[in-house]
Amino acid sequence: MSRRILIAGLSHETHSFVDNTTSLADFDIRRGTEMLASAGDASPLGGVLEYANGQDWEMLPAIDYRSTPGGTVEDEVVETWWSDFKDAWHPDCDAVYLVLHGAMVSNSIRDVEGELLRHIRKLAGSGKPIFGVYDLHANFSPAMAANADCLVAYRENPHADAREAAVHAAKLLAKCLDTARPSMHLRQTNILLLPTGTGTADDPMRTLETEARLMEGDDVWAVNIAAGFAFADTPDTGLSFQVVTTGSTERAAQNLAKLELLAGDLRESGLANEEPIRSIMPRLREPTDGLTVLVEPADNIGGGAPGDGTGCLRALVEHQIENAAVCINDPKAVARLAGVGVGGKTTLPIGGKGSRLDLGPLELEVELLARSKGRFELEDKQSHLASMLGDFADMGDCSLVRHAGVTLLLTSNKTAPFDLGQWRSQGVDPGVLNVIVVKAAVAHKRAYGPITKRSFRVDTPGPCSSNLLRLPYKHLRRGMWPLDA
Repeated sequence: MSRRILIAGLSHETHSFVDNTTSLADFDIRRGTEMLASAGDASPLGGVLEYANGQDWEMLPAIDYRSTPGGTVEDEVVETWWSDFKDAWHPDCDAVYLVLHGAMVSNSIRDVEGELLRHIRKLAGSGKPIFGVYDLHANFSPAMAANADCLVAYRENPHADAREAAVHAAKLLAKCLDTARPSMHLRQTNILLLPTGTGTADDPMRTLETEARLMEGDDVWAVNIAAGFAFADTPDTGLSFQVVTTGSTERAAQNLAKLELLAGDLRESGLANEEPIRSIMPRLREPTDGLTVLVEPADNIGGGAPGDGTGCLRALVEHQIENAAVCINDPKAVARLAGVGVGGKTTLPIGGKGSRLDLGPLELEVELLARSKGRFELEDKQSHLASMLGDFADMGDCSLVRHAGVTLLLTSNKTAPFDLGQWRSQGVDPGVLNVIVVKAAVAHKRAYGPITKRSFRVDTPGPCSSNLLRLPYKHLRRGMWPLDA
């Protein structure tokens, strides 16, 4: 029997403490049949659509909104998404499939996904299953658990399995339509993990994910570890677990309690280990056969930071480090370079415009090496970036410049540093550099790990600082470790 599946997407990881807001213009929007062009690409949506092609499913594409992480989402985005969804609603659909993030916050709604799921459940009624996939960094809410039948989390960070997780959720939907209907059970913890402490190659996430996989089987369809996103100021922020099962509530509760106890034992393994940037500089002069990566979590683009922090750049310039490279998101600097010819020199303020926590722009004389439109194909179709964008990234107009021993890639669009094609598309081979700055927390490791000789995680000013005590939380639950330890 043919099944009719309505599919929609909404993805944004919201940083509550950056200065800017995220508007409708910041979203890549696909409506209706435009979504079908994603079939087979590297995104979760592409994976689901490709899976559906092999099933007796008629896909009913509604809407897909995606934006890179950033500041609080304007209410207009949520209102427009819901209007688009209602316009595309098919009352005769057999199920709903959603591609979500799970950490979206708007001006007036602190649990956007939960609120929209409530509305969708009213449209769908009790008879239609609601399934989907979501990001490992979701702040999972009771409303999400109550209004969905099965949401499956990514299980890897960096998110190499985003597409795979989406397909897995689709397979579980097929199972539901043919057999029984599961329910979701949620346990929120009092643990707030830093983004730098949520990599699945290390504890606590490594052990938690291993334990979750052991719990799955028979009537336990999925066990999710939602690491949470610490920079979203909401009552639901923090580490949580979900069990999707057709079995007993009692057994689900036992599994959730076991995971919570284990997380408490492992929580300190996720604490940050960052060194002041200036203490690292003398070590960069030590002879090293290979690339040194300076990881700058405070300006983590994948966490919503502006990507224009000058902390590392200042240190490289001041200490005259040679054969180094930094990517700075600075459309104003790119625009000022428009009248400069290749090989020409000019002085301009670089970076330091996107966050009040930064030291401000750094005035540098630079030589223009090249300019480009900034679009490139991802080299890694399983990267975190691929899960957000598909097969291509667009950095906007770019200028490649040099100051002394430092090469700067100036972009017009924020682009998370999760794919080496970002540099190679601009004629720079990161593998032959001595030093490169990566504005990330964990997700860069998949790309940079294989070419890195040594790596330092550095403490610089910025909105994604690992010192959570610097952040003015207003809505976070009390009793959260380590803030209320």
